[in-house]
Amino acid sequence: MPHSLVLNLLPLSFIPLNYLTGRHFHALFLTLVSSVDAELGTYLHEQKTDKAFTLSPLQISKTIHQNVLQWQHKKPISSETHCWLRISLLDDNLFSHLSGLWLNLNPKTPWHLGPADLQITSILGTPQLTQPWANFSSYRQLYEQASDENRQIELIFCTPTAFRQSNFDSALPTRDSVFGSLLRRWNQYSGILFEETLIEPIFPSLFNIRTEILADSRSKFIGCVGIMNFRILGDVDPMVIKQINTLADFALYSGVGRKTPMGMGMVRRISNS
Repeated sequence: MPHSLVLNLLPLSFIPLNYLTGRHFHALFLTLVSSVDAELGTYLHEQKTDKAFTLSPLQISKTIHQNVLQWQHKKPISSETHCWLRISLLDDNLFSHLSGLWLNLNPKTPWHLGPADLQITSILGTPQLTQPWANFSSYRQLYEQASDENRQIELIFCTPTAFRQSNFDSALPTRDSVFGSLLRRWNQYSGILFEETLIEPIFPSLFNIRTEILADSRSKFIGCVGIMNFRILGDVDPMVIKQINTLADFALYSGVGRKTPMGMGMVRRISNS
């Protein structure tokens, strides 16, 4: 069952700018996992491709909009600034393995992001009017609730997204890169296998995207953000339409492309209509 969990955080001291990067958020999550299951923490750390979780960049809790996220910080975050971090879990077993973390959460116990102490004040795991990134659904429910008629899919890339092609990265969100990524993750974790040819009737139609560059002392990442509209064209069986819509709905949890465990590739469907 995929989960999209939001951790509300309160820094007790300022967070230096050089710790507001994906690899540090990744390290924080693995520390949380290892606190209740050290073996699982090691396993997730050593997973090489298509990891069973994704993360968001750290967000400052101002007005929350489902389609607007901050992926790069230009200054340190001050103490007592309310923040949040989204974690999605794709493996059915992950949530239960981490039950000790959810059930025994002590707001007074600090966690660490670099030299900064953080309190986890709450964890949201169900849909919220004020927090659209919290949600959950079984894989079966995602499939059963997907439309077998809707031929229009509008996706928004909320954090920079890039795809591996041979030995290089491409920031262009093609049909094969976007839906191929969703299909691989769906088949790996859902237990409901879709055919590899499923994505053939999908074609890009409207788009409003741009490239963004993230750079730190160690690397540079070029990805796209913005909106892509895809359409299902031709004489297509309703079951195929249903499966394609399932993948589009699954994007909320799985993300697409590279470095999703470090905050990149956060994608969601804008509308199911």
